[in-house]
Amino acid sequence: MKTQPIVLSAALAMVVPAMACAAPFAYVPNEKSGTISVIDVATRAAVREFAISERPRGIAIDPGGKRLFVTDAPSRSLVVVTLPEGQNAQRWKVGESPEGVSLSRDGKWAAVAVEEDNSIALLDATTGAEIAHIKVEGKNPEHAVFSPDGRWIYVSAEDAEQLDVIDVAARRQVNRIAVGKRPRGIGFLPDGSRAYVACELANTVFAIDTATQTVVARIPAGNFSNGIAVHPAGKRVFVSNGRDGTVSAIDVATHTVVGTVAVGKRPWNMDITPDGATLLVANGRSDSVTLIDTTTLQSIGDVPVGQLPWGVVVR
Repeated sequence: MKTQPIVLSAALAMVVPAMACAAPFAYVPNEKSGTISVIDVATRAAVREFAISERPRGIAIDPGGKRLFVTDAPSRSLVVVTLPEGQNAQRWKVGESPEGVSLSRDGKWAAVAVEEDNSIALLDATTGAEIAHIKVEGKNPEHAVFSPDGRWIYVSAEDAEQLDVIDVAARRQVNRIAVGKRPRGIGFLPDGSRAYVACELANTVFAIDTATQTVVARIPAGNFSNGIAVHPAGKRVFVSNGRDGTVSAIDVATHTVVGTVAVGKRPWNMDITPDGATLLVANGRSDSVTLIDTTTLQSIGDVPVGQLPWGVVVR
């Protein structure tokens, strides 16, 4: 697959190498602004904003924190930028209306949910070469998430009541798991034994045993449950409740909600710092990111970002 260079904004060109030494930083795609906000989690402040695509949505970062992967609907591409300098920007064509993107844990593969094509683009994350274009049954796929061992991709779709399961080696869908209406965010426990999916119109999080690919628990969540983030210790799962403007914490052992935190309007996708101390949630209708202490389940501040933030990735 051929790549196309893109012109970086002046703001991105000013990124200094010193940023590579500090950690962690969060990257927030602002869909309406067409920008990426960079948050210094330690200081709870947005330290810069740059433009790499017209309408950024899905976002991922490689395991080493060296490259940022962002889906861009107008160009039908996955945009790849080298961090922190912002050099070697490329566009990899994936199809019409790409949304969520994830990388395999080893950083070898990228999976992109291609909404209008009802498919998942599987790419070589180093070269951008398309390995496969895999059709799924769910209509308008939004998230395509690798299992920790890289064997499976779980796919959620806006017009579905199931998770579609792709066998990565076979390059095809091999199963479907019945869940609630409009599955959205997906997360795996670190050991891969269980997956969680938030079903927006069911106001429920479904826990899935990945060995049997069956639902083992249905956990009531808030209204319009949407984003999922899993604590790196594997003890709690967090879900954003879009209509309520809250985030709930689920205890993995008991499958119960143990706390709920008020955040901004229409919270969407989330991520957690590598040490597990801070959860960040993108508030799509408040143009902000809320930081939450994962131990006390208290908000520790809001950071203004661009318009219509879609999600967060932290490294």
